[in-house]
Amino acid sequence: MAIIITDECINCGACEPECPNNAIYEGGEEWRFSDGTDLSGEVKRMNGDTVDADQEQEPVSLDYYYIVPDKCTECVGFHDEPQCAAVCPVDCCVDDPDVRETEEQLLAKKEIMH
Repeated sequence: MAIIITDECINCGACEPECPNNAIYEGGEEWRFSDGTDLSGEVKRMNGDTVDADQEQEPVSLDYYYIVPDKCTECVGFHDEPQCAAVCPVDCCVDDPDVRETEEQLLAKKEIMH
């Protein structure tokens, strides 16, 4: 599963530099698959659509920091626990009940991105 940032976020930004996949962005900021990854060319999204890795994508949130589920691996393959949740001072980085992935799927995603 991916991690989400709830609306209790205080926009401190502590989580953003901790993400090994560059999956965390400030509210309102557009994102790219190529940001902080080795991805280039056509990339297949979790919903099956394909996009160019360098194409700007719409922000997930306009008001507070957000995590891109397509890039989140819960830090599997990097750390023992999600680093965003470990450093969040208000505990607003939580499991996303709408995005469920196995450890094998998360490791495969990591390998594709890096």
